[in-house]
Amino acid sequence: MPNREIIEIDEEKCTGCGECIPNCAEGALQIIDGKAKLIRDDLCDGLGACLGHCPEGALKIIHREAPDFDEEAVEKHLARNVPVECVSCDVKVDGSTVAASTQLSGEVVPIGQRQWPIALRLVSVNAPFFKDADLLVVADCVPFSYPQFLQEFLQDRVLVYGCPKFDNAQYYVEKLTEIFRNNSIKSVTMVKMEVPCCSGLQRIVEIALNQSEKKIPVENITIALRGTKKAKHPE
Repeated sequence: MPNREIIEIDEEKCTGCGECIPNCAEGALQIIDGKAKLIRDDLCDGLGACLGHCPEGALKIIHREAPDFDEEAVEKHLARNVPVECVSCDVKVDGSTVAASTQLSGEVVPIGQRQWPIALRLVSVNAPFFKDADLLVVADCVPFSYPQFLQEFLQDRVLVYGCPKFDNAQYYVEKLTEIFRNNSIKSVTMVKMEVPCCSGLQRIVEIALNQSEKKIPVENITIALRGTKKAKHPE
């Protein structure tokens, strides 16, 4: 096996912010368990296009034994996987090209989340997108139940989602507590479904805010089972 240049990631420094991911044209990097990972050696060309985009300096080029860079493998890999940058790609609307948008009643509105990752269990508590953020905490059923979710809630907000029934509620409390404590969050919008298990998500946010000792305005929004917005309670 040849000795060649290849990327190395310092997991102690990596915060999982994802800034390096869109800058790896070969798709060799992914966020796994909250950290950037090189998923396959033969997908990395060793040129280091991702290096300057890491705010923590967690990436560097080293020499080690690794299989040769394989352009054909990269093509197959990219064909199987939608790249992260698709959230800002161009789409066709009524024959016109619109960057990351859709057309509703003649009005162009943005679509897609503005950061990556978005799962609460994966985001880093120190991710740069939390700085001065309006945070949107969403039960994972909501986007499938409320047709206006993208247009009404996502604009200008940072999104995290989770399920209080199937995921570890205490872990969510600890994660959100650190997010609130470590960042200048401006507001929290919490959107849940009108089902008993979703009430746990509201409680998780309340406990985390209390433990963080931060005074952050919260809006609690409930989506009814018929897919309509039922209630909105400023806190």
